[in-house]
Amino acid sequence: MTTMTENASGLREFKMPDVGEGLTEAEILTWYVQVGDTVTDGQVVCEVETAKAAVELPIPYDGVVSELRFPAGTTVDVGQVIIAVDVSGGAAPAPAAPAAAQAPAAPAAPAQAPVEEEAKPEGRKPVLVGYGVAESSTKRRPRKGAETPAQQGGAMYAATAIQGELNGHGSAPQQRPLAKPPVRKLAKDLGVDLATVTPSGPDGIITREDVHAAAAPAQAPAPVATPVAVQPAPVQPQAPAPAPAVSYDGARETRIPVKGVRKATAAAMIGSAFTAPHVTEFVTVDVTRTMRLVEELKQDKDMQGLRVNPLLLVAKALLVAIKRNPEVNASWDEANQEIVQKHYVNLGIAAATPRGLIVPNIKDAHSKTLPQLAESLGELVATAREGKTSPAAMQGGTVTITNVGVFGVDTGTPILNPGESAILAVGAIKLQPWVHKGKVKPRQVTTLALSFDHRLVDGELGSKVLADTAAVLEQPRRLITWA
Repeated sequence: MTTMTENASGLREFKMPDVGEGLTEAEILTWYVQVGDTVTDGQVVCEVETAKAAVELPIPYDGVVSELRFPAGTTVDVGQVIIAVDVSGGAAPAPAAPAAAQAPAAPAAPAQAPVEEEAKPEGRKPVLVGYGVAESSTKRRPRKGAETPAQQGGAMYAATAIQGELNGHGSAPQQRPLAKPPVRKLAKDLGVDLATVTPSGPDGIITREDVHAAAAPAQAPAPVATPVAVQPAPVQPQAPAPAPAVSYDGARETRIPVKGVRKATAAAMIGSAFTAPHVTEFVTVDVTRTMRLVEELKQDKDMQGLRVNPLLLVAKALLVAIKRNPEVNASWDEANQEIVQKHYVNLGIAAATPRGLIVPNIKDAHSKTLPQLAESLGELVATAREGKTSPAAMQGGTVTITNVGVFGVDTGTPILNPGESAILAVGAIKLQPWVHKGKVKPRQVTTLALSFDHRLVDGELGSKVLADTAAVLEQPRRLITWA
């Protein structure tokens, strides 16, 4: 869709683009520019969060920021104007130019020049939203004279930007603090200005610990601000008695707006739970040999530098089970009343992130070797933790694994990802008494739970998939004999 408009005064308006398939809104997380800043074609001006991921938006032309229509934290519909840029090249402050043009009729002739100049667009390199954009580099224009009310209004919005703010003497802005999106969100939630935080990460990157450390001093003085509670004591001696039972330092309830990833997840889970008839089966299995294999693979030169853990072998075991029972890898086409058999496996991995639970998937996981699968898992987890998972990475999944064992949970009844046929929950692996070769011995044991869409998968097929997955984890040599 068109994301920019232009008027005769030389202003261009940039609209909230559709940054992901089917998305209708996005929340502005951070402004990287302020009113009066010079921007260039391809420069990132803000970061927004959609229902699927956080992405950065580049501006598609050169000019000076005239207005920021919404402050950070606002949810904006796709197609709404979010920023206006003066592309005329004039030296006057951006907000003042439109106001001055409205008063006298004489300036109408000079106003034509910007239009003619704009009619010669420069060739620009296409920039895919959220991918490979150049580093943000803004330059503050010197102001002339006192600010107009329009400038002051724009400055209110501009104050939400992460960039360094002007000091009391109107000096140039500081360099933008370096921090990853989850850290920026944490700072926003805690009310910490990243420009005041001392970074401890590599290359001057601000970490979560740095933000918490900066927030701690601000939170510490809170109890000191409560001496007012002592004043009523001489007048009403009974007042101090109930005081310990009630907290006056904070609200008894907190209301959190449901938006972004959490809003999308809630809608998807409701749709899945009340559309696909769920069946969940369980099996408890001795995975002692698998745990030994994990340790051996960590020492294997072919696996050096890769992420090797039990989840890797669980994923490989499930892929083997799907290969032996390919009918489980399907989806339901309600419109055409058809079962769509998939001849590929896009393996979803549920990942907890600061923005909520997301399920990116490994494309064509069925064709990957164990080292390739380990590399893909490592990249998927790292990207999710950094909050950089793209919308495309979360589309097209066929089956999913959710590892509830990392939280110490034994098992659960997972809800299907919409459009998928099955989801496998992996419980905590614990040392338990187990009958092994006729004797009770301590063994590494876990419980697997497989939920599946009963329209696609009947009890026999679901049981086979779960049993085959467990059999591979019990005897990992089946990764060779069954492959």
